[in-house]
Amino acid sequence: MSRPAPSPVYTLRGASGAFNALHFSCHEGDTPLLFSGSGKGVIHLWNLNNRRAERIIEGHSGSSVIWVNTLHSADTLISQGRDMRVCLWNLSQGRSELMDSLSTESVGFCQCSLLETGEKTCLLAFAGQQTEELKIIELSSKALLCSLIPDSKLGMVMCVKLWQPQSGRGPLLLAGYEDGSLLLWDITQRSILSKTKVHLEPVMCLTFDPESLRGISASSENKLFSWILDGQNNLLLRDCVTLTNPGVSQLSIRGDGKLLASAGWDHRVRVFGWKKLRPLAVLQYHRDMVLSVAFSDHKDPRQRLLAAGSKDQRISLWSIYNEVPDTG
Repeated sequence: MSRPAPSPVYTLRGASGAFNALHFSCHEGDTPLLFSGSGKGVIHLWNLNNRRAERIIEGHSGSSVIWVNTLHSADTLISQGRDMRVCLWNLSQGRSELMDSLSTESVGFCQCSLLETGEKTCLLAFAGQQTEELKIIELSSKALLCSLIPDSKLGMVMCVKLWQPQSGRGPLLLAGYEDGSLLLWDITQRSILSKTKVHLEPVMCLTFDPESLRGISASSENKLFSWILDGQNNLLLRDCVTLTNPGVSQLSIRGDGKLLASAGWDHRVRVFGWKKLRPLAVLQYHRDMVLSVAFSDHKDPRQRLLAAGSKDQRISLWSIYNEVPDTG
């Protein structure tokens, strides 16, 4: 007899818009926090101990916040809005001060990707003004490192992921495009290492596991496609998972590389074993599209949570460690 589907351990409410973006900061010794970005331009800092909003930041002139992250520690927050701005916030000692901002000049929905390459050095990738353009800057100086535009017409950049290979070579970037293609870029050489057509529809989201050199992507179709990088940095399709209903907003791999979560347009969160993409659970709670998913970075596995943000203006939090086997 199958186990009943788990219920959320608790939910967070209080925003007047959809929850487009989530990011955990649960470092040992600090108050565990969940950052959320809403469709009304509001960023919430949720204290996971008392389950309340510790601070609320209104920083994108009411435009939708589509991505949030932290730099080095939870003292610096970075947010991206549909006002074509990326903002940096000083959160130290209870502050919520805008330190700096930059214009992306992009009107699309492509979320930024952040890569910390040194103690105080960060690279930021984002879609540029031109349809297929990707820009990578050094964040503190705002210096443009490169602008990447493919030779062929692939449509808008839909999603990006910066990562650092263990081989020691320079950072690489994975990008999904409107025509369903995936490209692997060498930032240092400003060249395409590999290209493959994965989806029939625009690539809505992707994520990548640098440890296994394996990634996964989704579109408005009812399929998830996983792919790997071989020794020559060629993108090779590996597995396909067919979903009951089409449409995925976001994908997230847990930090230990054991679980994958998908945010479904059918109001559901699906959890898979990352190794074999074995379905483990379908989490049902939300009344509208799930737009974002994120795993917490608690050091203690028993404290780890999965958060899901929805168009229904709620965030659900799930104790995946206790409810779902983390093998597969």
